[in-house]
Amino acid sequence: MYNKEMKENIIMARPRSNNVQINISIPIEWKNELENLARIYSVEEGRTITFLELMRRGIQEKYQLGEMSNDLRD
Repeated sequence: MYNKEMKENIIMARPRSNNVQINISIPIEWKNELENLARIYSVEEGRTITFLELMRRGIQEKYQLGEMSNDLRD
């Protein structure tokens, strides 16, 4: 029998994060350029870099913000 207790034991909660998701709109030309740069950085760093990660890095450097959490870097 499948009951509520069994269900509660099966469900795995996602780990909590201090990150917040936002939605922004950028010109398609920026996105295309960022994707091209991400490909170059991926080769240089030997791992996949996304255009979103480049945006995070740019904001972090421009405004001298603290380090990114590990779940955004990996």
